[in-house]
Amino acid sequence: MAVTERVAEAETLLLVGEACTGLGEGAGFTQLEWVRREFLVKLGFEPYPGTFNLHMSGPDWEAARRVMARETGIVIAPEAGFCAAKCFLVVVGGRITGAVVFPEVPGYPADKFEVVSAVPVRQALGVGDGDSVAVSVVC
Repeated sequence: MAVTERVAEAETLLLVGEACTGLGEGAGFTQLEWVRREFLVKLGFEPYPGTFNLHMSGPDWEAARRVMARETGIVIAPEAGFCAAKCFLVVVGGRITGAVVFPEVPGYPADKFEVVSAVPVRQALGVGDGDSVAVSVVC
């Protein structure tokens, strides 16, 4: 299926999450050469070092998780010794584009929404921990 066909059939999920500080592991991961290459080829951008994290909850989030679980998404193929991930294109705060990344690892928190973008999302939007942030997810 061509990318334009996939976009034409896409469903957009509108969600609101609470900005939160992550574990600090995103910066190292997003700077690995194979990760940078996968994001550039499959998502069209080189990731800024780090991720923007949202805590998600509630019935809208549970419904969105079910939709994303059944969708293929954009697969980030790992190098040996790393885990694969599934991504979906997102718009954060109505103006920052990127991708939400769901690493395929046991125990990954069900309430975590981790965004990779070409820019530092937190700084670009001027948000702090606890601020509500709207996101649109393209499935």
